Amino acid sequence: MTVAKAPTRRGVVRVLGLGGTALVAGCAGLDLGGGGRSPDAPPAPSPTPGVSAEPLPPPGAGPGGAPGAPGQTRVTLILPLSAGGNAGAAAQSMKNAAELALAEFNNPDVLLDVKDDAGTAQGAQAAARQALDEGAVVILGPLFAHAVGATAQVARGKVPVIAFSTDANVASRGVYLLSFLPESDVDRIVEYAVSQGKRSMAAFLPDNPYGSVVEAAFKQAVSRKGGRVTAIERYKPGEAAQGPARQVADVASRSDALFLADSGEALPRVVQALQGAGVDPKRLQLLGTGLWDDQRVFSDPALDGGWFAAPDSAGFRGFAGRYRIRYGQDPVRTATLAYDAVALVAALLKSQGGGRITDEMLLNPSGFAGIDGVFRFRQDGTNQRGLAVLKVTTAGGEVVSAAPRTFG
Repeated sequence: MTVAKAPTRRGVVRVLGLGGTALVAGCAGLDLGGGGRSPDAPPAPSPTPGVSAEPLPPPGAGPGGAPGAPGQTRVTLILPLSAGGNAGAAAQSMKNAAELALAEFNNPDVLLDVKDDAGTAQGAQAAARQALDEGAVVILGPLFAHAVGATAQVARGKVPVIAFSTDANVASRGVYLLSFLPESDVDRIVEYAVSQGKRSMAAFLPDNPYGSVVEAAFKQAVSRKGGRVTAIERYKPGEAAQGPARQVADVASRSDALFLADSGEALPRVVQALQGAGVDPKRLQLLGTGLWDDQRVFSDPALDGGWFAAPDSAGFRGFAGRYRIRYGQDPVRTATLAYDAVALVAALLKSQGGGRITDEMLLNPSGFAGIDGVFRFRQDGTNQRGLAVLKVTTAGGEVVSAAPRTFG
């Protein structure tokens, strides 16, 4: 699988299994630096960082074994920099974003040591061992689920890991996922649909690992909210979906909403199959995940008016503008994960004058505000994000329910 070329959030998430500007610890009002701030946080430092001509830290700051300046704390970032194809390109963009976070932070006293795992479990394990030997207080990354698992074997019980995989199976206490988890999308869109009176829901999902994750989350979310699942049908990606679509058509009259979870590339074909089977997408409320944040979805008249859950894009637009000033190109959508991880760690270290990063610090129930909105880590290592609900229009996603600014 490869990273989507367009800078959409979930194109990258789906294929890599990855996974604002200011980060703020909600209960303490802790300013973690950057060019923006949480609406409930104190004002960010002035002048606004991120737009000056000051040089960035040198690429790959803190090479393996290199001592930092007195008072600096070593933070290791593990990415598949030498992996082939789009994975390596995504890793480079995330590395740039991590260095941008340090450049925009006010006196971070952090030595960022970037290590290459080549996209392999063996490479990640070796990088994690070296990080511990060199005195890193936290490991950021890796990107792939198998590499996160290998890193966890080395680091668990020694230093926290803040990783970027979307596979919740590799999360645990001490191994935290900062990525965009599909379960969060499902929870948010089901919650909103039920609040709008949509209680009987069918689902038409791809028969792949992503479809399995969202199916389980869909069943749980509908049950939790007091709704009813009328049918769940699966189809083979890339194959004719007419047969399963007819099964959905049989229950369409008893359903208020239809949940579709596929990419912008596949979704128009899926809707065509449903229409061919007699499903009227205008009679049912269509529901989706962050994969819908794609121009191909906005261009399809059959999907017009559908609802999907995703971060508010305003934070990413600001970040992308500052990134272009520094690097002369667009970041991949998940570059914000590396930025937020570095900014979070830098701020936590600064708040206590250096030292260690502990589980208790990361498990702050008030959470943090990052580029893509508020987030917090759960005890099991997964995360909860504050997402918006958007409506599909020809002009793009229109917010119909704003992302929460705090966790209640």
